[in-house]
Amino acid sequence: MTALRERVQGANMSHTSSQRLPGPLIPGAAAPSGRAGTAAAVRSPSVGLPVRAAQSAPGGWRILIVENDASDACALVDGLRRHGHEVAAVDRGSAALEAHEDVDLVLLDLDLPDLDGLEVCKGIRAVSCVPMIVVTARGSELDRVLGLQSGADDYLVKPYGFRELMARIDAVMRRVRSRRSAGAAIDRGPLHIDVNSREVRLAGRNVGLTRKEFDLLCVLASYPDTVIPRKRLLQQVWGDSWSRRTVDTHVSSLRGKLGANGWIITVRGVGFKLGSG
Repeated sequence: MTALRERVQGANMSHTSSQRLPGPLIPGAAAPSGRAGTAAAVRSPSVGLPVRAAQSAPGGWRILIVENDASDACALVDGLRRHGHEVAAVDRGSAALEAHEDVDLVLLDLDLPDLDGLEVCKGIRAVSCVPMIVVTARGSELDRVLGLQSGADDYLVKPYGFRELMARIDAVMRRVRSRRSAGAAIDRGPLHIDVNSREVRLAGRNVGLTRKEFDLLCVLASYPDTVIPRKRLLQQVWGDSWSRRTVDTHVSSLRGKLGANGWIITVRGVGFKLGSG
């Protein structure tokens, strides 16, 4: 959780250096007494909530709350931590766009002070596959449709019951686990990718790839017939360490090793998708 805490702190500082939300610190986010593991609280200026690297129970998720209402955020932090999850909270879309990379799940309000939540949803989905559940007061059919079309995995309208939220979180994360389990081996025609052993075979012959070449191919193969934006590939494969032509160089190398340009198709101005050789 250290990386998440540092990213949230940096995201908060990026917009609080010039302005800080008024209002008192919202109390009540301390971990219940007797919980295993302790950690010092780091104050999050954006919502006045402690962002704590608490030791989570087995099976707990790292969850980012993007919520403009401090009382709602505080209630979510308390409830999720009681269920053994590690939680951080921000109240601005710009902070969410910086902090989502180190989490397992994002709970996203749409009514934010700096950016519309739908744009935040689209921005995160453009570079990441992290599961997102919209939690908002916008409850019309059009709002729901727009939220799901923007990349949300589920949509929950306020007011809601906490047990329903937990059930929806479990359902979304169950689908994620199912996709990951199914992804242990990926077959695309004669192309076979063994994710666990990190081996690639094409028409029965071994294809020797570097670590980044394998990661790039694996991302493309995991979403067949889907154009993956260049920025998303950079974020997922290289993180924050990359140069301008990193993707092009590795795509060219991959095409050479696979023996045909048709395995990786360039969609000009957007990104790349896996072809059929």
